[in-house]
Amino acid sequence: MRAVVVGGGASGRAIGAAIAARGWAVQVSSRRTGFDVLRDDVAAVLRGADVVVEATGRFTTSRRRATDFFVRSTTAIGSAAAAVGARHVLLSVLGCERPEVQGYGYFAGKAAQERAAATTGAELSVVRSTQWHEFAEQNAERFGVGRVALVPAMTIAPVALTAVAAVVAEVVSGERRERRVEVAGPRRTTLLAMTESLPAPGIRALPLRIPGRLGRAFRDGALLPDVGTEVVGPSFDEWLTARSRR
Repeated sequence: MRAVVVGGGASGRAIGAAIAARGWAVQVSSRRTGFDVLRDDVAAVLRGADVVVEATGRFTTSRRRATDFFVRSTTAIGSAAAAVGARHVLLSVLGCERPEVQGYGYFAGKAAQERAAATTGAELSVVRSTQWHEFAEQNAERFGVGRVALVPAMTIAPVALTAVAAVVAEVVSGERRERRVEVAGPRRTTLLAMTESLPAPGIRALPLRIPGRLGRAFRDGALLPDVGTEVVGPSFDEWLTARSRR
């Protein structure tokens, strides 16, 4: 069996490794390998694949830019998957469709991506997760100014990327047959607490209070999983401890 993972970031690499561990042949295609999902012949890349996993990413807070990229990406991938007879597995964000977070462009783009993916004709499965443990470091890098990192007030239940990748691999292999899978980490915390726990000497986490409805939604837990959502992987603290021992 053969899978193609589109997206060469951390998620694409983790998912590719998890699928390969199940004995599948895996190809990871991204701009790093010379493949541009918006410009190249996607069907040619998918030819011979049983499943395509869409793990593309483009960080932006602009609703217009996020929606444009994610809709075009998933339309190209889903249409090509339908043409070659491959299943389409989309990696998404838990809670991205909730009305109170549509003011954040990235989430609005992901919600639009899910809607567009459902219209391409390919057999679709969506795997949604809460924010990954790596999110604290990513935020500190994106919103760092000198030795200060601006940290939005946000209550979340972070999850290990490797645990999410394992779930995606189970969907790819057919071990899971649900059309939508939602997973979260075992403990709720704040992005500020996560950032302050990072082993980054000299970096000061400065709380950033986002105004308006969006800020209230982030603070009040709009991104938390619903009761009964599947819990996977270690907690953030356990993940940090394990990483420090490597």
